[in-house]
Amino acid sequence: MSVKLESVTKLYGNQKALDHVSVNVKSGEIVGLLGPNGAGKSTIMKIITGYMQPDDGFVEVNGLSVKDHSLAIRKQIGYLPENNPLYTDLYVAEYLEYVAGLYHLKGIKAKVNEMIHLTGLEREQHKKINALSKGYRQRIGIAQALIHDPAVLILDEPTSGLDPTQIVEIRQLIRTISVNKTVILSTHIMQEVEALCDRIIIINQGQIVAADSPANIKAFGNGETQLYVVEFLEPIKEKILLKIPGVLESHLASGNTFILKGGKDDLRPLIFKFAVVQKLTILTLSKQESSLEKEFMRITNSTNN
Repeated sequence: MSVKLESVTKLYGNQKALDHVSVNVKSGEIVGLLGPNGAGKSTIMKIITGYMQPDDGFVEVNGLSVKDHSLAIRKQIGYLPENNPLYTDLYVAEYLEYVAGLYHLKGIKAKVNEMIHLTGLEREQHKKINALSKGYRQRIGIAQALIHDPAVLILDEPTSGLDPTQIVEIRQLIRTISVNKTVILSTHIMQEVEALCDRIIIINQGQIVAADSPANIKAFGNGETQLYVVEFLEPIKEKILLKIPGVLESHLASGNTFILKGGKDDLRPLIFKFAVVQKLTILTLSKQESSLEKEFMRITNSTNN
């Protein structure tokens, strides 16, 4: 089931939370929304779910307007808000039965048991929610979002505040439940995006500043400039390394280790050739790959300037 936003604008007073945002999520995709705090990620999710209306533009889920078919679309969407509101004085199974009743599901007991098994809540199902850790509360939030078997799953910061073990568990759970579903999630954890998402949409100051696969976004950074770390056996002045064709900058890191900056072409063969001509011994030579985190910082910083 596809999700489409076309030139969506949302105002909070005089502040533009979203500024003519267009997004197209294909059926079966897992798409990650990245952006600094206040960039507009949660606003996009609330508009898709029909929780709030845009001031301009339109939103469609599977070809249906969210504005005109809000109730029908909500039946097809599972939503885990960032703050994960739960009735904490209820027992786990009791709460999920309540949510299933809101959707008028048949076979509620069986459906609740299915969700409890899927989300690993078997040992906790007879406990009150207020007695559970945040990790288990997130599982309950995901269970309530899934209980009506939605075609679209929207998860706002699903691993926020969890410890490393809980993050891995929730990540694996999302991977399991994403089969045959369209998933949109927001997160600040880059490893999560790389592990789960087919595509990334980076939002900054209410605008989309990048949209591509994690690999392509990293590759774009690598394509602009390349960094190399080279260690020589013999002492050498850093200025001499500027004689290597393609080297734009040379910086001494420590001892006889230097950081060289080049353009798009791979300079390692030329560095080796230079060493042979200069009768230098290379102890180590490596090209520094860009990371998703570095590219995120580069993209958002450049759009802030």
